[in-house]
Amino acid sequence: MAGESFQSRPMQAVRGQAGGACQPRAGVVAAAAVVVAARGPRAADQRGTARLGVVLGTGLGGLADRLDDAWSMPSRDTGWLVPSTATGHAGRVVCGSLGNASEACDVVILQGRVHGYEGHAPELLSRGIELLAALGATTILLTNAAGGLRPDMQVGELVILSDHIDLVRRPWARGLDTAAAGVLRTAPSAPCYDQSLVAGMLEATRAANAPARTGVYAHLTGPSYETRAEYRMLRKFGADVVGMSTVPEVMVARQLGLRVAAVSVVTNVARPDAPASTDAEDVCRAAAAAAEGVWAILTRVAEMTAGNRASRRGLEGKTP
Repeated sequence: MAGESFQSRPMQAVRGQAGGACQPRAGVVAAAAVVVAARGPRAADQRGTARLGVVLGTGLGGLADRLDDAWSMPSRDTGWLVPSTATGHAGRVVCGSLGNASEACDVVILQGRVHGYEGHAPELLSRGIELLAALGATTILLTNAAGGLRPDMQVGELVILSDHIDLVRRPWARGLDTAAAGVLRTAPSAPCYDQSLVAGMLEATRAANAPARTGVYAHLTGPSYETRAEYRMLRKFGADVVGMSTVPEVMVARQLGLRVAAVSVVTNVARPDAPASTDAEDVCRAAAAAAEGVWAILTRVAEMTAGNRASRRGLEGKTP
């Protein structure tokens, strides 16, 4: 963690994007303490590392097992996270690290998420982000499976999000106790997705020979897939991919002042004039097949998170 051990870091207010102090909701501090306690004495060994929070979407949960020195616990044991009923969402908190000893990045992964279509209230959809923030994450990487809206797309292609269209529009940050609660009632004053992370993610996919592009994500409620008319509408709106998650997490992460990056795996391509059926199992298989490209992105974001921390420490160490 940033100069302190996992156990000793204070889990208090974090700064919101409008400069107000965002207080964690009642319960998340206790949940973070449960995670710390589950880690045990080994947590004290991780000093001076940056921390990256990751949410793994449908079909991508297996990436959590690639962390160095990984350990895990069921999400339900935190007493804070809501169990997911969606296919391909295991419901675990996985902690470990990436990188060498001098530039290690401490990583906390949520192996799965909950969705609005599962019947959850808006304020429950971002509990995972709050937990990652309470555990010290400064950067958040979100992943999801999505439908491709461009005819030249291919299954397994990665779309690194540069923006989104929220067609659900709920008060995603309503549960946060913050003096800046009005921020999310208007458009964000800064991009939701960190542009330096976007550039780094693109470079990582090219180095890994993984097909990728930047694009705009359209957020719908689900759980049904879109009609042909809706596909055409979304294209006209300027969306490149469509899905049923991520945006609530993005908006709350930005409210908490975190750097945000997100990537969609195209698991089916919308062709309104030649429709084909898709189910949850198809989506899981297609997302899993793109795991190498997503892992390359995760590794690069971890490197950039560690590098950003090292740069900040260097600046802090300079005297005027």
